Amino acid sequence: MSGRYQRGIAALLIALALTAAACARPSRQESEPPATAAATSGAGDYAETIASSGQMRHYRLHVPPSYQPGRAWPLVISLHGFNSNGTQQERFSKMSVKADQAEFIAVYPEGLGNPQAWYFGPGDEGVADLDFMRDLIRHLEGQLSIDSARVYATGISNGGEMTNRLGCELSDQVTAIAPVSGGYPRAEACRPSRPVPVVAFHGTADNLLPYEGLGQGKLMLPVPEWAAGWAARNGCNTTPAVTFQRSQVTGQTWENCSEGADVVLYTVVGGGHSWPGSDIAPESGITTQDINATDVIWDFFAAHPKP
Repeated sequence: MSGRYQRGIAALLIALALTAAACARPSRQESEPPATAAATSGAGDYAETIASSGQMRHYRLHVPPSYQPGRAWPLVISLHGFNSNGTQQERFSKMSVKADQAEFIAVYPEGLGNPQAWYFGPGDEGVADLDFMRDLIRHLEGQLSIDSARVYATGISNGGEMTNRLGCELSDQVTAIAPVSGGYPRAEACRPSRPVPVVAFHGTADNLLPYEGLGQGKLMLPVPEWAAGWAARNGCNTTPAVTFQRSQVTGQTWENCSEGADVVLYTVVGGGHSWPGSDIAPESGITTQDINATDVIWDFFAAHPKP
């Protein structure tokens, strides 16, 4: 590994450390749900573990009340930010509430370390996290009736960065991705095996993972450049069209993509490091209520099953 690359990774990890303030800490602590096998009990909330790469990995699972085995259910993987966890991500995004309304299964995996984080770069930790995602999907497919053509990933901040990595390296299993307020390294190694639909959200006043990138774009890409890179990989139009406009939020869509793999970027002018539409305020910047990321993410996922 070159010294320049090592310095770049080190700077990325320093930037990730700044995201510790990104996820709100609710003052009320709720008890953990029992670690019960979802395959046995069906609908409910579970705190479970699986063995992956020689370690016990943790995740929270929400199975909607309407769940019935035998029907193929979509799966949404929702990844927490740096120094956060699955419980906070569930409360922050309200993805389980949406799962009950729209009828999909939601899972909240947990990162490694203290503080907990996702290692989206090279090295043993990065390999372990990618293996964990593979093992988790396989494990849940063995427990529940999951539609392998509708396995989706989303996440905030460091979880958004891991979400982007899943699109690049796990496109055989992950159908579409939705990173929120992430920071994205240069994408020379991003070679998905198929076009991957992408929807993303980012505030222009994000002072933790800046919209304009980091290190003049050498360490983290400007977000529009990152989105345009996905559009190029997916064979989309080179110029996006404005497809959403409400107050401070503008949605741009790269259309006419291979296999219908659209790329959509929602830019929040003045928006901070946050999950749009969340009712839990972040510790950094403002959260717009002009768009609800959870609703938009699910609508995008539902419209983009694997061809």
